[in-house]
Amino acid sequence: MKNKILLLEDDLNLSETVAEYFDEQGFEVTCVYDGDDAIASIYENHFDLLLLDVNVPNKNGFDVLKEIRAQNNSVPAIFTTSLNSMDSLEEGYISGCDDYIRKPFELRELLFRVQTILKREFSQKSDVINITDDITFNSISNELKYKDEEVKLNLKELKLLKFFLQHPNELLVHDRIYDHVWDYDEEYSDNSLRTYIKNLRKILGKDKIVSLKKLGYRFNQ
Repeated sequence: MKNKILLLEDDLNLSETVAEYFDEQGFEVTCVYDGDDAIASIYENHFDLLLLDVNVPNKNGFDVLKEIRAQNNSVPAIFTTSLNSMDSLEEGYISGCDDYIRKPFELRELLFRVQTILKREFSQKSDVINITDDITFNSISNELKYKDEEVKLNLKELKLLKFFLQHPNELLVHDRIYDHVWDYDEEYSDNSLRTYIKNLRKILGKDKIVSLKKLGYRFNQ
């Protein structure tokens, strides 16, 4: 059975190019060209993944995803956009996306990101993951709560936490973490990663994230 993708893209040439490529890779692609049509199509059909351009007519990609997340629709979503500002990136993740790729992009890179998201699963089927007795994470709204109070994370910390939750009790080597948490055009560093890990430990407890010397980290769940 083919994985079904909704492609929201108002550039007709790009839409056709992406749709043809993913069709060749064995996907079933439905193309829409504005936000209202995207909403209607999502309500009428089941999709395995959404590819959402941000700057489209009627309703932008951010608002499309916010609306369906408000209806508890947890279908994975990737934003495709030419926007480069950190505010735009933050808004994308706040609205509930799983990944974010800047234009222009290589079709193979987009394919790799789609395949990665479709393969991964959270260890629990519920949208709300109980990390400890007092700490929960909502995989739809990306909200981390301690005793029902929201705990703010920066973007890297959020991506890192989600990655750990998707791979509990598994050794995650440094390079794998870098590839997931940092964009391909960003510089990463061991010091930055250690800082994000330290901040998460302050919230979750020191024993939740175990450091395996010179190898990587394991999230205990």
